[in-house]
Amino acid sequence: MGKCCKVSKLCILFVVLALISIATIVTLWTIALTGGDDIDDVTAPWDSYRLPTDLVPDYYNITLWPRLSRDPNTGLYIFTGRSTVEFKCVKETDLILIHSNKLNYTTLDDTHTARLIASGGGSAPSIKSSWLQLKTQYLVIQLNGKLSQGQKYQLYTEVTGELADDLEGFYRSEYEEDGVQKIVATSQMHPTHARKTFPCFDEPAMKAVFYMTLIHPAGTVALSNGMERDIVNNTIDGVAVTQTTFEPTKKMSTYLLAIVISDYIHLNATQGDTLIRIWARRTAIEQGQGNYALNVTGPVLDFFQLYYNISYPLNKSDQIALPDFYFGAMENWGLVTYRETNLLYDPVTSSNRNKETTATIIAHELAHMWFGNLVTLRWWNEVWLNEGFATYVSYLGADHAEPSWDVKDLIILDDVHRVFAVDALTSSHPLSSKEDSIILPGQITEQFDAISYSKGAAVLRMLSDFLSEPVFVQGLSMYLKDFAYSNTVGDDLWHHLQIAVKANNVSLPYPVDDIMNRWVLQMGFPVVTIDTSTGKVSQKHFLLDPESNVTVESPYKYEWLIPVKWMKVGEVQRDIWWLMEKEAVNLEMRSSGFWVLANINVTGYYRVNYDLGNWERLFTQLNSDHQAIPVINRAQLVDDAFNLARAQMVSTSLALRTTLYLSVETEYMPWQSALDNLGYYYLMLDRTEVYQPMQDYMRKLVTPLFLYFKNMTSDWTNVPDRHTDQYNQVNAIRMACRTGVTECQNLTTTWFKQWMENPQHNMIYPNLRSAVYCSAMAAGDEAEWEFGWSQFKKATVASEASKLMSALACTNKTQLLERYLSYTLNSTMIRKQDATSVITSVASNRVGQSLAWDFVREHWEYMFTQYGVGSFSFASLISGVTARFSTPAELQQLEEFVEKHGAAEFGSATLAVKQALERTRANIKWLQQNKQGIWDWFNSQTGH
Repeated sequence: MGKCCKVSKLCILFVVLALISIATIVTLWTIALTGGDDIDDVTAPWDSYRLPTDLVPDYYNITLWPRLSRDPNTGLYIFTGRSTVEFKCVKETDLILIHSNKLNYTTLDDTHTARLIASGGGSAPSIKSSWLQLKTQYLVIQLNGKLSQGQKYQLYTEVTGELADDLEGFYRSEYEEDGVQKIVATSQMHPTHARKTFPCFDEPAMKAVFYMTLIHPAGTVALSNGMERDIVNNTIDGVAVTQTTFEPTKKMSTYLLAIVISDYIHLNATQGDTLIRIWARRTAIEQGQGNYALNVTGPVLDFFQLYYNISYPLNKSDQIALPDFYFGAMENWGLVTYRETNLLYDPVTSSNRNKETTATIIAHELAHMWFGNLVTLRWWNEVWLNEGFATYVSYLGADHAEPSWDVKDLIILDDVHRVFAVDALTSSHPLSSKEDSIILPGQITEQFDAISYSKGAAVLRMLSDFLSEPVFVQGLSMYLKDFAYSNTVGDDLWHHLQIAVKANNVSLPYPVDDIMNRWVLQMGFPVVTIDTSTGKVSQKHFLLDPESNVTVESPYKYEWLIPVKWMKVGEVQRDIWWLMEKEAVNLEMRSSGFWVLANINVTGYYRVNYDLGNWERLFTQLNSDHQAIPVINRAQLVDDAFNLARAQMVSTSLALRTTLYLSVETEYMPWQSALDNLGYYYLMLDRTEVYQPMQDYMRKLVTPLFLYFKNMTSDWTNVPDRHTDQYNQVNAIRMACRTGVTECQNLTTTWFKQWMENPQHNMIYPNLRSAVYCSAMAAGDEAEWEFGWSQFKKATVASEASKLMSALACTNKTQLLERYLSYTLNSTMIRKQDATSVITSVASNRVGQSLAWDFVREHWEYMFTQYGVGSFSFASLISGVTARFSTPAELQQLEEFVEKHGAAEFGSATLAVKQALERTRANIKWLQQNKQGIWDWFNSQTGH
C-alpha cells in the first residue's frame, strides 16, 4: 500500500508540473498574440506607443534648412536638420526611446545615427545599437551601460526629410501670385507631427525649451514661436542664404512648435508690451485683408489678460494666413497659423458671417495661449477640456471685441443645437476617455470632434453659469497660476473650482467634481419632463431614435445632476433648482393656470418637455405676446419640440405649431432654429405631394419677414444695423425667393442682371450674395450660369469663390447640373479639394439629387481608386448624396451599391456608408409614420 501510495504522489507531481508547463506556454502565446495588454514587462519598450518616463527633456537646439526648389537627385523637395536635445535621466536605464517619423539619419563618426555626451563634462555610455521602429515611430538607441539617475545628457542627430505637401509636420504649401508659382515652407506639429521634423519626446507632458535656427533663401522671411533675434546673410555650399536665429521659447509641448518660411509681408501694432503682427500674401495685405484681424487681436488679448488675471506670457503675437492648411487654425504659442478664409477679411466682398468667423476663431486660438499652452493637459484623452474651453470663451472674447453683435447667444445655434443632434445617437461617446484607450496617432486625431468642441463648450458654459462667472474665473485663474508651464488632468480644474466655491460660500448640492463627472464620463444628455399639473419633474436619457439600444454602460446609469433655471408668471426664479434623482417633485412648478418655462437661456445642457396643458399655455403666450418669452428660449421651444417629435415624445403637429407665431417674429435665433429643423422636412418631403402645401405655408410665414426687412432697409438700399438682423435678412431673402415670393425673385434677378451688364462692378451687398446668387441661378438660364462660372474662375478672394461655387449648383436646368458634375473629374475646372463640395451641393438641389447619386455610382471606382485619393472626402460624399434617401427603392439602390463595391472599396467612407443605410431606414420609417399627418397639417394652415 505504501509503495503504491508513493507512486501516486509522483504521478500527481508530474501531472501538476505538466499542467504548469502547458499554462506557461498558453500564457506566453496569449501575450505574443495580444501584445501583452497589461503585462508591460513582457512587451519590448519600443513596441509601446507611450514613452517611458525614465528621461525628461530640458531643451532642444534645432537648425532646419528647407529647400524651396526640387532636389536635382531625387526630384523631391527636402529639408535637412541638426538637433541636440538635452534630457535628464530620472531613472537608471540603458535605453533611449525618442519619437521619429519619416526621417532619414546621417551616420555620424562612421558608426551610429546619433551621438551621446554627458552635460557638464561627465561620461556617457557608448551606443551599442540603434534602429528605427516604424510602427511606433521611435528612434531606438541601446547603450552599453546605464544612464545615471540625476545626470543630464545631450543627444545629437542630423536628419533629412521630405518637405511634402501632406499638411503634416514641416511641409510645403504652394500658391500663385502675379502669375508666379510660389512656395511656403510651414508646419503643423499638432497633435503628433513634430516627430516628422526632428527627433523629439513628442508627448504633451514632455515640455521643454526650444532654441530654433532657420536657414532659408535670401529674400524670404523666417518665423517661429520666439522673436527673431539674429538675422545674417551667409553662403553655404555656394548657395546664398539667410540664417535667422530666434529667442528661446518658454517651456512648452512639442505640438505647439511652429516654423514658417515665405516671402509674405505683414501689418503690425503694439498692445501694451506685446508686438502684434498679421502675415499674409503680399497682395492680400496690400488689399487690406489683414486689417480687421489686426484691429481685433489687441482687444481680444486685453480681454483674456483680464479674464485670466494673468499677463500674456509672450512678447509677441504673430498670426499668419496659409493657402493650404488642414485645420481651421492652430494655436502654436506665439505664431498662430490659419486657413486664409479664417484670418483674412475683405471689406469689399466678405460678409458679416466671414467677419464673425474671423473674430471668433482669433478669440479661440488666443484663448489657448493660456489654457492649453501655458497650462497643458497631460494626455489627449482630455482634449475636450482644452478645445471645449477655447470654444466657450471664444464667444466671450469676440463679444468683448464686438459688443454690439450679441455673439455670446449664438453658441446655442452654432454649438449646443449642433451637438445635441450628434449626442442623441447611440454612437456618441463621453467627453473624457480612459487614458490608456487613446494611444495610437489615429485615435488621438479622432478626439477632435463635435463632442469635444461643442459639447465641451456647452457643459463648461453650464458650469460657469451655476457657479456664477466670478467664482468660475477665480478658480480658473488659481488653476492657471498653480500649473503654469506644466501639465494637468481634468480633476485639477475641478479641485481649484471647488476651492473657489468654498471661498465664496456658493451653495451646491454636491462637490464640483461629482456634478461634472456625470456630464463628462457618460455620453448623451437628459430630457427633463415637467408635469405642471402635479409638479412632478423627471429625467431620461434623450435618444433621437426611441427604438435604439444603448449598449455602452454608464457608471451613473444615465442619470445626471441637473441645474434647472426656470420662470413662472413671466418671472425668472431666483434660485437654481437641482434635479438629482430620476424623478422628483417641485410643487412650485405647478402651473396654477400660468405657463412654466425651464432651462432659461439654455444654460443647461438638456432638452425640456412639458405636459400638454403647459405646451398649450406656451403657444397662447407665443401667439399673443411672444416677447414675454426670452429670445433664446423661443429658439429652444422650436428646437426641443421638433426633436421631441423625432423621438416620438410629442406629436409632429405640436412641433409644427411652434412655427405658427413666426409670422410676427423678426429675431434671427428663433427663425434660424425653425429653418434648421424644417430643413429635414424639406429633405424628406420635397419630392412628394407634401412639397407644395409646405411651400405655400412657408411662403405665408416668411412674407411678413421679407416685407419687414424691405421696410427696415429703405427698399434694400441700406444694411441693417444689428449683426443678427443682417443674418435674418439673408434668411428672409433666401426663403422668400425659394418659396416663390414674386417680389423677391424679381429683386434678386434684377440685381444679378445688373452685375452681368457691368461685371467689374458688383453692387450686391456681400451679406446677401450667397442668397442672391443662388436665387438668380435657380430662376435663370444658361446665360446666368455661364456668367456665374466665369466669375468663379476669375475670383481672387477665397470667400467669394466659395459663394459662387455653391450657387452654381442652384440651377434647375438638368443639363447644366450634369455639366457641373462632370467638371469635378477635371482638376483644371474644379480643384480636387473642392470636388466633394460641388457634388454634395448638386445633391442638395432637389432637381440634382438623382443626378448626383447616378454620377457617384457611375464614377465611384475611378474617383475612389485613382482620381480622388487623398483629396476627396468620401465620407462627406456618401452622406451628401444619400441625405434625401427615404424610399424603399432608394434603400435598395444603396444596398446594391454597397454590395457591388464591398467593404474594401469604401475606406474612410465605411462608417458613412453604414450610417447612410441606417439613416435611410430611419427616414423610411419616419415618412411612413408622419407624411400623412404633416400633409393634413400644412393643408389645414393654407386652406387647401
